[in-house]
Amino acid sequence: MADLLRTGSNWLERMRTEHAASEVEYHRPPDAKVVLATFGRTEYELENESGLRTGAMAADFLILADDVASPFGHPRPGDWIVADGRRYEVMNLGSGGCWRYSDPFRQTCRIHTKEIGADV
Repeated sequence: MADLLRTGSNWLERMRTEHAASEVEYHRPPDAKVVLATFGRTEYELENESGLRTGAMAADFLILADDVASPFGHPRPGDWIVADGRRYEVMNLGSGGCWRYSDPFRQTCRIHTKEIGADV
């Protein structure tokens, strides 16, 4: 019997990539690669040394894990993504790291970034 959850997840990832993604450039000098990404966001809280909590938001990119893995391996802080003429730097979200899988079958990476300005 077919694994219906895996089959459904594969179909959803194909549909997301084909119909809800745009070309972006993923950079880890000296390499760069054009991949398809879906834009997202993650809201999180930061706490300063006084205990004051502040809300913040990261710009996320959902990219097929296989597209990032070759040639880069896992995303890491300091990498950057260029999308629509803007540069986004990959960053850690506290102790949660700079990326996570967005599905139970590890098909897609959700990469956390911050916009750092126009791509020059």
